[in-house]
Amino acid sequence: MTEIKKRIEELRKEIDGIDDQMVELLNERAKRVLKIRDLKHQGDLSLFDPKREEEIFSRAIANNKGPLFDETLREILDTIIDCMRELERDER
Repeated sequence: MTEIKKRIEELRKEIDGIDDQMVELLNERAKRVLKIRDLKHQGDLSLFDPKREEEIFSRAIANNKGPLFDETLREILDTIIDCMRELERDER
């Protein structure tokens, strides 16, 4: 195997580890979302909070040091939030 191919394999293993961490973090986030959902149900509060979502986007973009574009980061977070919203609605 050439040196370039070895380095590519090393980087791919690092990406696999990062992906594993992302899965773990997304599931931890989901657990918190469900706890908030339960508290909102107890308090008879609305699940949808557009102000909070905008705070999430603003904070993430303010902390973005690249190479992701701000618009790309916002799209990723928007997808995550949409998926979490679906989880909130699922009463299984």
